[in-house]
Amino acid sequence: MMQPFTYLPPQIDIHDAGLAAVLTNGLAANLLICAEDRRESLLALPEFAAVGAQIALGQKAPYSLVLHNTLQLLIFLPAHPARDHSLYKQVRGWVAPLAGLKIERLGLHLEGFDEADTTLLAELVLATLLATLLAANVPLPSHKHRSEDPWRYQQIAVSPNCVLDLARIYAEAEGNGLARHLAVSPASDLTARSYREWVRQLAQSEGWQWHEYDQAQLAERGAGAFIAVARGSEDNQAAMVKLSYCPPNAVRRLALVGKGICHDSGGYNLKISGSMYGMHLDMGGSAVALGTLHAISRARLPYEVHCWLAIAENHIGPLAYRPGEVVTALNGTTIEVVDTDAEGRMVLADTLCMAVQDNPDLLIDYATLTGACKRALGSRYSGAFTNRPQWLGELINLGQRSGERIWPFPLDEDYDDNLDSEWADLLQCAPGSSPDHIDAARFLSRFVPAQTPWLHLDLSGFRNKGGNGVVSSEVTGFGVRLTLDLLAGPLGRRNEFDQPEQ
Repeated sequence: MMQPFTYLPPQIDIHDAGLAAVLTNGLAANLLICAEDRRESLLALPEFAAVGAQIALGQKAPYSLVLHNTLQLLIFLPAHPARDHSLYKQVRGWVAPLAGLKIERLGLHLEGFDEADTTLLAELVLATLLATLLAANVPLPSHKHRSEDPWRYQQIAVSPNCVLDLARIYAEAEGNGLARHLAVSPASDLTARSYREWVRQLAQSEGWQWHEYDQAQLAERGAGAFIAVARGSEDNQAAMVKLSYCPPNAVRRLALVGKGICHDSGGYNLKISGSMYGMHLDMGGSAVALGTLHAISRARLPYEVHCWLAIAENHIGPLAYRPGEVVTALNGTTIEVVDTDAEGRMVLADTLCMAVQDNPDLLIDYATLTGACKRALGSRYSGAFTNRPQWLGELINLGQRSGERIWPFPLDEDYDDNLDSEWADLLQCAPGSSPDHIDAARFLSRFVPAQTPWLHLDLSGFRNKGGNGVVSSEVTGFGVRLTLDLLAGPLGRRNEFDQPEQ
């Protein structure tokens, strides 16, 4: 049985307070972020003499001391810190030791950021700290016989007074937490059938519109690519699920599509050795799509969102699809099957065909799609493809700002030579060696009209040892924060998303 997702966020109180008041606030601990140019004056105070000794002995921040029965953790921040992944790595390093202390009431105080330019910096650092603390506050499923006592931050006091979008910070943390919760659920809990039921119940509780297209309905519509993958599982486990959030003040229409392969054996092209281990995470794209919808809905953002989850499993059986078959996708494209382990692009092809029928202003799909992307980038970045090449520079900057780094790959038409088929409109993938992450994106582009602005994210960064961005867990939920930052930035604020280049 799937464990419920329970998120109890801490109470965040923002108030004016000086350093003297913070030191005596009675909380279990304070994290004090001090401007570098105040270092000498602060260390000259008698109560901070111990910090000077720690620095002289070569210790690294955060520096610690106990004042007024409260643990004080001190960090000096440069006037112009890098606003990229290094800041996020720093912040994760500050927050990680706090979890071991199991502190329930924490203070965050910024000292020495009084000028206009440093005020913006202070707000950026505070927002990043809060996002990181809230991400660490998300409980993940566990089946350990002896689990640790539940613990979470219950109160975070922030000073001095500043402008923070708490609704966005809370919503993003919950959406990302939801994605991670689903992804780490074991294959024995998260089957295609139980996933569908879990999503239906979530839609009811959140007030979203819900519609499910089961295998019989998809067969009637001609979704042969999706059905081919679903054939290897027990009858009617697979389905496309559509969830819709339609606020009355919507100014844009988004389509979010996620690959939801709950377990990937590889099918007849069976995964070997240890490569099948962890394949319950192959539904990570759908978890990110669902988490993003959840965050947008909780933050009450003015976007009409249609979220499509391609839920299935890739198994072996007498009815499973085989290399050499030709199947017909929903838009009439015929596909020659090459490798049954390239199932993700098959289920996404038909799901993209369904999603574009709503005429979205922007279509984003998320998928743990190719090993080639992970070999190219490692797991610190995810790959990005778009039919709007004029976005590429902005997308790189977006990834750096959000802490979820992406790197663009080409989507030129001449890569289609890799997918030429003698028997069908295109090959599912190239036989033998190829840049498969690019081939997969070119394959998917056949199911997205040129007039639909489209971003395809190959989530090589969905699982990274040590975490990524504001998330410290190995499963990162990569994509939720990136998408919310996209909507808050220039791409999301434009009156119309760009038309294709001529």
